[in-house]
Amino acid sequence: MSPNSSSSSAREFATSEKSAAVASRAGAAESIDTGDVNPLRAHDTTHRQLKERHVQLIGIGGTIGTALFVAIGRGLALGGPASLFLGFTLWSTVVLCVNNCLAEMVSYLPISSPFIRFAGRFVDEAFGVATGYNFFIFEAMMVPFEIVASTFILSFWPGSTSVHPAIIISIIIVVYGLANMFTVKWYGEAEFWMALGKVVLIVGLLIFTFITMLGGNPLHDRFGFRYWSNPGAFAEFYHTGTLGRFMGFLACFIQASFTIAGPDYVAMAAGETQNPRKTLPRAFKGVFFRLTTFFVLGSLAVGVLVPYNSKELVDIYLLGKPTAGAAGSPYVLAMQRLQIGVLPHIVNALVFTSALSAGNSYVFCASRCLFGLALEGKAPKIFTRTNKVGVPIYCVGLVMCFSLLAFLQLSAGTAKVLNWFIGLVTSSQLMNYAVCSFTYIKFHRACIAQGLDRKGKLPFCGMFQPYAAYYALFLTFVMTFVGGFMVFLPGYWNLPTFFFSYTMPFMFPIIFFVWKFTRGTTWMRSKDVDLVEGLDEIEAYEKTIPEKKADATGVLQKVQQKLFCRVKKQESNIESRLGKNTSEKSLEGL
Repeated sequence: MSPNSSSSSAREFATSEKSAAVASRAGAAESIDTGDVNPLRAHDTTHRQLKERHVQLIGIGGTIGTALFVAIGRGLALGGPASLFLGFTLWSTVVLCVNNCLAEMVSYLPISSPFIRFAGRFVDEAFGVATGYNFFIFEAMMVPFEIVASTFILSFWPGSTSVHPAIIISIIIVVYGLANMFTVKWYGEAEFWMALGKVVLIVGLLIFTFITMLGGNPLHDRFGFRYWSNPGAFAEFYHTGTLGRFMGFLACFIQASFTIAGPDYVAMAAGETQNPRKTLPRAFKGVFFRLTTFFVLGSLAVGVLVPYNSKELVDIYLLGKPTAGAAGSPYVLAMQRLQIGVLPHIVNALVFTSALSAGNSYVFCASRCLFGLALEGKAPKIFTRTNKVGVPIYCVGLVMCFSLLAFLQLSAGTAKVLNWFIGLVTSSQLMNYAVCSFTYIKFHRACIAQGLDRKGKLPFCGMFQPYAAYYALFLTFVMTFVGGFMVFLPGYWNLPTFFFSYTMPFMFPIIFFVWKFTRGTTWMRSKDVDLVEGLDEIEAYEKTIPEKKADATGVLQKVQQKLFCRVKKQESNIESRLGKNTSEKSLEGL
């Protein structure tokens, strides 16, 4: 079949399917017991007010948190600098494949809570329900995690201990509520400026690493890659020899799976993004550079600055001795070792800002996840309501209720509560990425079965598909169950750790099968997958966007534009002169 005929059949298919979708939405549907929501009549009332700069920074804000600046030291202590660098580099390829899967689907159908609703449309309704609640719990539990981490970071300054932690927690909860209760534009602005602090921080720390390793420090110590040879590039964990080094690498790989994120946050903003089919592909493409700059180079910098057998690092992450705030950050440890005075305080302040920004992103994503579930009739009807500026206010309110779990640190202790949250959210995040990969595989098969030309029809077409999706699915699924492996080692058994590490992997299939058998849902066949519902709304919205003339951005493009304009002007002058001469000759002939 030629490309033209394939494109023609795709257009005919889309037209007929759109008509059927409109007709079906006009009909009646049965109500849902979870709140009497009619999923066919429910509609998205959020407002598209997020600009491209907002979406780009939301991706950064949700990506970078305390894990990159503080908790990354645990991976260094367990595996050494080479294992940390290799683990983060390898896991970045997994996240990049997930990014390509999401970019292709979300750019085509930029709707609220996209990958959750896609799981129900492309796979099985029960699969979408399980995905939605898994993602909601993951995002909602990250909010108290970042609040607890923020109080942990503030304890770096001795004066903060005079303020009761409950007061600090309350203030942060109020800030999150105010940032998310009002128009999404204000959320976008708040996230934009807070995320800028993260960019300044990570870039500054990379520059700091480069300068100090070459001798630009008060001690004039040109240490370079000294710690890769002494004490060594690979640390042994639990066992000695090759097996011990492999287990150290596995610990770093698990640390990377918790630390590295990004594409899911860009996807969750799809329903409120201006001109999404133009904005989102660029935002997803930017994930590659964020992964490379923030995580890969960040893991390399940590291994350069601090030896894995540093006493402070071992005391904090292996022996569990209490420490103060960002003193657990390898960057701050390096600054203290090099006798740098003021800089640790600046870094701690920016780390605190990054924690606030990450928590703000989690409130946004969790509330939009619940909103998407309610739109599909999988959550009570009250969560479909938005205020006059388009914010799902009741969804935000429920997420803020989860933030109250941060008060657990008042009785159980900060470090213990942080470990509980880390165990839970790591497994949930891995399951989210596995779901995204599997959903894309079903989407890819449906496109082939229904004759939809991906390269010609879609705003974004991912590379190496569907093989990249299979690669991401395999590793994310395996790591979901490997992530808590240390609890099974002799002497490491701990019931709360086991419970938080494996709660969601067992809850997901339970939710899936309960919903499937009680609702009688159907596993979608490729030819029956709905690829067009929602397209008419997106295309109608795009028609309201005024077309802007593309400005040249590069030097070569500007030169070409000027030359092209000059040639066009010369051609216009020639044509006008020829027309004038022709008219004069015609008059002379008369």
